[in-house]
Amino acid sequence: MQLFGLLGFPLGHSFSKTYFTEKFKAEKIDAEFVNFESDNIEQTLQVIKTTPSLKGFAVTIPYKEKIIPYLDYISEDVRKIGAVNSVKVEHTISGSILTGYNTDILGFKESLLEFIQTPPTQALLLGTGGASKAVQHALASLGIEVFTVSRTPHFSEISYDQVARFLSNTPLIINATPVGMWPHVTNCPDIPYHLLSSNHYLFDLIYNPEITEFMHRGEQQGARIKNGLQMLYLQADYSWKLWNT
Repeated sequence: MQLFGLLGFPLGHSFSKTYFTEKFKAEKIDAEFVNFESDNIEQTLQVIKTTPSLKGFAVTIPYKEKIIPYLDYISEDVRKIGAVNSVKVEHTISGSILTGYNTDILGFKESLLEFIQTPPTQALLLGTGGASKAVQHALASLGIEVFTVSRTPHFSEISYDQVARFLSNTPLIINATPVGMWPHVTNCPDIPYHLLSSNHYLFDLIYNPEITEFMHRGEQQGARIKNGLQMLYLQADYSWKLWNT
């Protein structure tokens, strides 16, 4: 039996195991998907490297950036953005080879283009972590100018206090932070929701809960909303192809 998995901590919010388990059952694939829920990345990677049936695993919070030094190879996209969400495992006589990829870029881009057929020229991106880096890369490839919002802004980033002055000319707002993720479902990014309108699009990378507080508050102001579930499925399919080539 082939083995696949998800590395992260914590993993109570993730639907990946359910998605792949249902995929394996529906397509009659002799495989299992397991959660590598661990707060010790070195220890867990040792287990991964010594599990001969493991062919690949997804990577989520908080390891999208932290895993890079432990990999043998990384893709060009990873080299550019500094974040990994998918690792292919190859077992050889001399040991295991881990190669890191980022399928979040393609997953987000495809999902966004279904949400907004004609992308805007500007976007506000909340958060600066690994998921944010993939989103920023995807937006740049579409020619969208990105204003990255951070609690501790550096260089060209802006603070949450500055968001209000961008909203009239920036219709797309993406939440790439974990704020509002289950079980903290009443939390939301600190932006001036009362300034939103029907001209705005709110895309939340979170998919658990289905409608986050960020999305709910935007919808109350007439904004169009979308969560990250389709993005999860799309990037998972891209990962599946990588793991099996």
